[in-house]
Parts: sequence; structure tokens; C-alpha cells
Amino acid sequence: MASVFTKIINGELPSYKVHEDDLTISILTIDPVSPGHTLVIPKQEVNHWFDVPPEIFTRCALNSQKIAKAIKEATGCPRVGTIVAGFEVPHYHLHLIPAWSIPDLDFKRAQRRSEAEMKQIQEKIISCLK
Repeated sequence: MASVFTKIINGELPSYKVHEDDLTISILTIDPVSPGHTLVIPKQEVNHWFDVPPEIFTRCALNSQKIAKAIKEATGCPRVGTIVAGFEVPHYHLHLIPAWSIPDLDFKRAQRRSEAEMKQIQEKIISCLK
């Protein structure tokens, strides 16, 4: 069965996309730890990060750097933390989380935001990518 991310990649589910290329897609997470919390996801469905083919893993890493710089600019945060957890969806994804301190990386802080808030931060990040 296709993961929720594969369904997003295939256009079967909506998302707040901030970046896409031939190998990856980057979207705002539906329950952000802080506004701007983005997921970088390979289009190929692979469960564990250590099984992702090297070319795709490298692309995820390179795109993560570019997107993290845009998140930092868009949010004004001093750091963008990265986390690979892999428990919630069996499809590798890298969390990029705007952070001001270590507690800002706690998933217990995750909460649903309004559509207006999500669109606003999506547009800010996209504008900072250009």
C-alpha cells in the first residue's frame, strides 16, 4: 500500500509544497513543531534512511541545505534542526524544523495550524528560495 507521502507525490492528497524536482518533494508538515517545519522526501518510497539509494539521498541532503537557508530567512530562526525519526510514516523523510533552542525540536509541540498560517509560511519560504 502506498504511503501518505506517495499519495501526495502522486497528487492524490493535497499538500503545502515548497520545492520539487525529479527525485524529491519538500512539503510543510501538517502538524508543525513550529511554523516552517518542512519535510524533504524522496519520490521513491523507501522505508529506512539507510536504504535510500546514494544519488537520491545526496539530492535530499543538497535540497535540505537550500531549503533550510530559506526557512531560516523566512522565519528569522537562528537554527534549522534536522531529524530523521521514521516512526510516523514508512517512507524516508527529513524534518527541517526552525529552532531557537533545543526544546524547539520537541515533537510534543506539534500542532495543527490554520490554512492561512500554512499558506503564509509556504509563500515566505518559496520566496526565499528564489
